[in-house]
Order: sequence, then C-alpha cells, then structure tokens
Amino acid sequence: MKDYKALIEQYEIDVYPRRDVVLVKGKGAHIWDDKGNEFIDMAAGISVANIGHANDKVVEAISKQAATLITCPNTFYNDTKALFLEKLFSIVPKNLTRAFLTNSGTEAIEAAIKFARLNTKKTKFIAAMKGFHGRTYGALSATFKKEYREGFEPLVPGFNFAPFNNFEKLSEMVDDDTAAIILEPVQGEGGINIGQKEYFQKVRKLCDEKNILLIIDEIQTGFCRTGKMFAIEHIGIEADMMTLAKSIAGGFPMGVLLCSDKIKIEKSKHGSTFGGNPLACAAGLASIDFMLESKLWEQAEAKGEYFKEKLENLQLSKVREIRIIGLMIGIELKDKVQPVLEELLKRNIVALPAGTTVLRMLPPLVISYEDLDKVVEILKELLK
Repeated sequence: MKDYKALIEQYEIDVYPRRDVVLVKGKGAHIWDDKGNEFIDMAAGISVANIGHANDKVVEAISKQAATLITCPNTFYNDTKALFLEKLFSIVPKNLTRAFLTNSGTEAIEAAIKFARLNTKKTKFIAAMKGFHGRTYGALSATFKKEYREGFEPLVPGFNFAPFNNFEKLSEMVDDDTAAIILEPVQGEGGINIGQKEYFQKVRKLCDEKNILLIIDEIQTGFCRTGKMFAIEHIGIEADMMTLAKSIAGGFPMGVLLCSDKIKIEKSKHGSTFGGNPLACAAGLASIDFMLESKLWEQAEAKGEYFKEKLENLQLSKVREIRIIGLMIGIELKDKVQPVLEELLKRNIVALPAGTTVLRMLPPLVISYEDLDKVVEILKELLK
C-alpha cells in the first residue's frame, strides 16, 4: 500500500495543521481511516456533511448527472440548474429573489462585496470582531483574525470591525460612505457566539435608515444546522444579500449569493466558469430534497437540546460556558482546547477548535442519539 501521508507531504503546499490520520471513507455520521479505524464525526467537514457522508440520494444524483452532462457554460441555459434554483427558492427567505451561483463560500462573499459597491456607489464595510468570511482577498478583508491577515496586506481598503452584539459600537462606525454591514447570525470560527435578536433588529433598522445593505453570512449556519432551515429565522429580519455554501450540496463544492430586488447588476459585470455547474446543481437538488423529507431542522433542534441537557447535567469543572443552538456546539474551556482535541481523536472522535479555548462540534445532523451519548461520556471523562 502506498504511503498516502508521505505523498501529500511531498507534493501539497503545507498550509494545514494536519492530524495524523488518513481518512478514506464516510457514511452517515461515521468516518474511517486507511487502517480500518472508525470515528464518530463531530465536525462534518466543518459543517459540510449536514445530511451525512455519502448520502444515498446525493450519490445517486451525482452519478446520474455525471453520466449525462458535467459542465455547461453559464452562457447557456441548463435543465438541472433550473430545477435546483426552483427548489432553492422554495426554502429561502421570500424577500430573496435572485441567486448568483459559486463554488464556495468565499466566492459568494466576494460577489456580495462587489455587488454592494456596485449598487450603492459607496466603498466602506463594517464587519464583526471574531467574524470569519473566507480567505480570498475581499473575504479576508472582512475576516477579523489577524493571523489570517498578516503577511497579505494591504487588503481591500474600507473594512472596519465592531464588537459582535454591540450595536452602539457598530453604529458609531457608520458614515456616508458605508456600503454594507456583513454579519454571521452565529460566529462559527469565532467561538460559536450566538447573535442577539435585538442586536440584529437594530442593525436592520439602521441599514434601512442609512441606505446601507445588510449581508448575512449563513455559510456555516445554513441548511438546518441551527434548528431552522436558516439561522436568520431565529432573529426575525430580512437580509439584502445572504451567502450560502458548505452543506448546500451534501459535500459537493457549491456556494450561492442570494439577493433581494434591491440588488441590480448588468450583464458581464461578474461571472464564474464552474459556478452552478450541472453536477453541483444535481447534488444540491438532492441534498435539499433530503433535508425537507427528513425535516432535518427538527432533528437538529431536538438533538441539540438533548446534547445540551446531557452536558449541563454533568457540571463539567473544566468548562467555562456551553453555547449551543441546534447542533452548532461551542464548549468554552478554562484552558487550551488542543489537548482535548488530541484526546478525543485517540478515543475515535473528530472535533474542531474555534479559537484557542473553544471546543467546536458540528456533527452531521443525521447523527444518532447513541453516538451523542458516547460523545457525552467521553467529554465527561475528559472535562470533569
């Protein structure tokens, strides 16, 4: 058998803090390495495999579409894209009426930034401290973490950062050249920081008063993760633009920028070679069908409440705070998270960090209660 780790280390640019595991297979909420070891996946590829790994509906849809038509230039119409868009707009907030299809979340953010400047004729943006929106130049400019930004400056000018959930500080940053405000309903990379309903409603009102566009980033929170189809449903507002990606197509790379009727753009002002390709659209269509048939948002809400209650009853002495919305789980520790991640991996559980002290868990929403119980027992052992 070939040494897969050695091959990757030889040929791939080493930008990822890798774990010493070669993953080769996934099904539902479980993944396997090349030695046959089975893991409970509490990461879902960073909230990508919401409907589970190798979902049967998505596998069938991709296989059928691959045998029919894989790529189609966006200068032509396509049947699979048409059906995907129809399905997508049956579930998204009703004020969002048009979509620009991309290959990733960061591409969706890039499009939102361009569209905001084009439509407002203004140049400045306000984002949130601890917010994460991607790593390409525009998206990175809206991302707070200095470690991601250092060495790449100057980034796109005009971005400022306000404390999350602090309306007063945000409002002080607004001026006549503010084009848009970009916010996550729940900060994922930033530590599972849950947005306050009153805060978002004040921001929405401010945007209306000042002719500012509101961009809501649902790349990590969308598609049932928080116990609603979209997290914006928790806060009761409308976005002018909303970005989606990660779990939209069952693990196949895809992203979307959704726009309200406020957003206008001329032909040839933006584009994508692969965005909205038939293969991605087939996967997205099957993925959304599965979510609806399974009422996956209800599963996320029920399982999240179950997991939260189990954890809180343990009175874990090494835990500072537990933040859970649906199956978006943040456990803030009193010490660094990395040793806990390593111990979990030794016990065949894959989880994520969110900063230096937050244990982040984003399991496939199809995870069983039995698996959740196993994770709770191991967390009890490690954190009490």
